[in-house]
Amino acid sequence: MKKLAEEWLKFAEKDLLTIEKLLDEIELTNIVAFHSHQCVEKAFKAIIVLKTGSIPKIHNLLKLYGTVRNHVSIQIEMQILEEINETYIDARYPSDLGLMPYGSISSLKVNEFYQESKSIHDQVLSIINAR
Repeated sequence: MKKLAEEWLKFAEKDLLTIEKLLDEIELTNIVAFHSHQCVEKAFKAIIVLKTGSIPKIHNLLKLYGTVRNHVSIQIEMQILEEINETYIDARYPSDLGLMPYGSISSLKVNEFYQESKSIHDQVLSIINAR
């Protein structure tokens, strides 16, 4: 299962690289938000597959984190995790209110998303490497 977990984390790393390339593009904050979600989702799934051997077919970060914390301890900024989770669908598709629940997402906010995504990725990498 370690090899599969490593593959999930490699894909999460590609999302981080995408974020790093787009972070300063003010018109693409919704894309950064989407990739932040994807990075965290894949990192969580790396832990879940490592510990359980299965991969849940859900995208909700709060539910995935509920499973993760049954197996390992990861430092999470819950408010930021909730915000990343909340913007996932709205970052992908236009809605009646615009691309985000409260209009366009700010550069400051996506920087927070990036920092949290990177922190989670790095913690998961340490857990996987320790095995």
